[in-house]
Amino acid sequence: MRILITGGTGFIGSRLLDELQTAGHELTVLVRDYARARLILGTGPELVRSLDELAQDRQFGAIINLAGAGIADKRWTRARKRLLLSSRLQTTKALVQLCQRLQQPPAVLISASAVGFYGAHGTEALTETAPVHDEFSHELCKRWEEEARKAESLGIRVCILRLGIVLGSGGGMLGRLVPMFKLGLGGRIGDGEQMMSWVHRADVISAMRFLLTSETESGVFNVTAPNAVNNRGFTRELAAAVRRPAVLPLPAPMVQLMFGEMGDRLLLHGQNVKPARLQALGFEFKYPDLGSALSACLCDSESN
Repeated sequence: MRILITGGTGFIGSRLLDELQTAGHELTVLVRDYARARLILGTGPELVRSLDELAQDRQFGAIINLAGAGIADKRWTRARKRLLLSSRLQTTKALVQLCQRLQQPPAVLISASAVGFYGAHGTEALTETAPVHDEFSHELCKRWEEEARKAESLGIRVCILRLGIVLGSGGGMLGRLVPMFKLGLGGRIGDGEQMMSWVHRADVISAMRFLLTSETESGVFNVTAPNAVNNRGFTRELAAAVRRPAVLPLPAPMVQLMFGEMGDRLLLHGQNVKPARLQALGFEFKYPDLGSALSACLCDSESN
């Protein structure tokens, strides 16, 4: 199958490309920095700088949309919020416009979103139909999802993936935390009671491939491990995995001072999200518990 991918040089996308190429798929990747992308992705995939380069007679079996500026990379200034929105909406809108002009639209569009759709919650379990708390993360994800679902009017099967905190070697949240924890500088954040809905990167990719092969499933899917933990539990598990104590908590006022609204909403609040629809379809997580996921991430990191 020929698959068009955005966000292919990112933490999830680069590993996804490796697996799809190994499985025999032909890949076209939308990139901003051609030279950097070629260095990261090698000579295998076709790279395009603009979707306008794709003629209307091109045929893609699927599109996977992972593009978007990192939501936790910087403080949420007004300018940063505009970038977080535009980096998602513009690319997704352009993909739908491409589908409109293709002589044969793809069968499926898989488009990323995030558990931030639900906004801040307590410990109650949240499935795909759970109520939301209206705040910036919800508005961001809501508009992103709405843009992707416009492809449904073209007869395209659209799958929206509400991703949890993605764990893996070589980047993401663990790329920042593990070095600190190895130095004994780790600790809970705030009171440690905020929930963390996490998922191993391998399970994210498996879920994408699972939905690629389905001919009927569409709509929203929570892509989180079945067993969320609170921040206190996450801190304890990570400290055990690196065999270091974690006795330096980061108080809530310090988080708010250092990171502003981003820190308050993403680090001090969370959600207990359940992958109800995936599990109902029989999808099996390779890493359902945090301990095994962290061990796998650290082993992978040490072997690279």
